[in-house]
Amino acid sequence: MTTSVLDEDPGTGTEPSAPAGPPASVVLDGLGTSYAAGPTVLDGISTTIARGEFVCLLGASGCGKSTLLQILAGLQLPTAGTVQVPSDGAAFMFQDASLLPWLSARANVELALRLRGVPRAERRALADALLELVHLAGVGERRPHQLSGGMRQRTALARALAQDRELLLMDEPFGALDAITRDLLHEELDRVWTSTGRTIVFVTHNVREAVRLGQRVILFSCRPGRIARQWQVGPEVRRNPAATAALTEEITRQLRQEISGHAHP
Repeated sequence: MTTSVLDEDPGTGTEPSAPAGPPASVVLDGLGTSYAAGPTVLDGISTTIARGEFVCLLGASGCGKSTLLQILAGLQLPTAGTVQVPSDGAAFMFQDASLLPWLSARANVELALRLRGVPRAERRALADALLELVHLAGVGERRPHQLSGGMRQRTALARALAQDRELLLMDEPFGALDAITRDLLHEELDRVWTSTGRTIVFVTHNVREAVRLGQRVILFSCRPGRIARQWQVGPEVRRNPAATAALTEEITRQLRQEISGHAHP
């Protein structure tokens, strides 16, 4: 088992499912993880994520999606296979905004800039620019308790972007929000992704969310987590409500089959 990082050379490890053209941001080859005297969580995960690609990971609870994000973030080591990530590591955005309650929205973003080594004289302007990018201009002085759930998540997104990492990992960041707020944040995230060119790996249980956001949707099998199916989601699908609904229904059907197939040992 090895863990390594990608430099500017895109390397040679690619999978047929990866989009052609952009160099790789993430390469997984036979990745697996298990716990001592416990079950195998991930088994034989092999795929390549292109630089600037938006990939959604979908699957039942406990299939290893969040574990994979932790491995990509360097918070956990795999027990088999290899993982290659950008040399600058990854930024992580959780389901809970996890803002420091005694700091303002701007100060929460500035904290990430300070940890990155940005000089104090530059931090305020950069934090304000990031808040403006996520449509929170003018609320920098508010504390987290003065923000709505959607605004807290936008602040958390600005803080993640402040880390200035090529790879952004998002673990069900909109899962606790109501449907209308979630739809609005889908639009915001799509806009931010387009404008920043980040590589995004996004975990969700929501099939509609995965189809709405991802260029590629990867369906995990139930534990042990393996890649069961994956779908490319082109712009022609997003522009066509009927095509979007049809793909959502197809993936939902596959997800249900995965869950029902493992419901009884």
